[in-house]
Amino acid sequence: MRILAIESSCDESAAAVFDGDRGLLAHEVFSQIDLHQIYGGVVPELASRDHVQRLLPMVDRVLARGGEDGKPIEGVAYTAGPGLIGALLTGTALARSLAHAWSIPSLGVHHLEGHLLAPLLEPDPPSYPHVALLVSGGHTMLIECAGVGRYLLLGETRDDAAGEAFDKSAKLLGLPYPGGPHLARLAETGRPSRYVFPRPMLDRPGLEFSFSGLKTAVLHAVRALPDASQQDRADIAIALQDAVVDTLVAKSLRAVAQTGLDTLVVSGGVSANRCLRARLESAAAKQGVRVYYPRLEFCTDNAAMIAVAGHARLVAGERDPAGIRARAQWPLDSLNPPGNL
Repeated sequence: MRILAIESSCDESAAAVFDGDRGLLAHEVFSQIDLHQIYGGVVPELASRDHVQRLLPMVDRVLARGGEDGKPIEGVAYTAGPGLIGALLTGTALARSLAHAWSIPSLGVHHLEGHLLAPLLEPDPPSYPHVALLVSGGHTMLIECAGVGRYLLLGETRDDAAGEAFDKSAKLLGLPYPGGPHLARLAETGRPSRYVFPRPMLDRPGLEFSFSGLKTAVLHAVRALPDASQQDRADIAIALQDAVVDTLVAKSLRAVAQTGLDTLVVSGGVSANRCLRARLESAAAKQGVRVYYPRLEFCTDNAAMIAVAGHARLVAGERDPAGIRARAQWPLDSLNPPGNL
């Protein structure tokens, strides 16, 4: 089955063509960073308007590149939530309209399921069951994955996600939006011994996270240095990154040990962080745990991951009900395996 996929949950417009036999045939992503940078964060109305302008031409381009053999599109998958409701509705309306015009089925996909399945795009995909660390700007979750749609939430953040801790701390350090990548680059020149920030909730059992206190620690460090130099800021940045990474690594390996599994999947935007990957690989190897990631271009929001999730469900016979529906909030544990509606 060949499908078209559309992603518009936040500030990336994306489209992809995926074939069940040949894999990913074409994909394209446009990031709205330049549009929102002046405001220091995503402006939902501007994000929605930009999706309206970009999505249809993008769909035309991926269809041209992914349809050279003449095989028709047999289904349309799109992100139906969670996300910014206006942004979601732009992709939802386009996807449903195309499916109706082409007389083919469509299906709304859970954005987080897309992230969980992104490593399946790789030549050596992970097998089930495994533990997944989903870590992004809006989510930090540990999930036991027994198969597509078979997810057991093991633990999540009680407040800020890891990506939020990076982004908000970057803003305190005067770094441009989006802050996470800029903070990681700044941390490369930091001295790791100058500051030691807390490792939240590592001193107690369980698999939950809390990162809001790290943002407060950064705030106090910044306020204590009103004339902070570039080196001062780098020292704070590496201390924050070390605290977040140490926490993610320890909790992830704790989850693997508690479940008795030996495979860990790491996905979401923060999974692109090089420090996280290096420390997790080292620590996991000592415990005999194999770690899988999506390639860097599929860590952030993209339509290829939506295509994988949508294809699994469309071939199982799932279809959209009547009406157009998008969800700003959508619990991951409300999903069922493909075909089990």
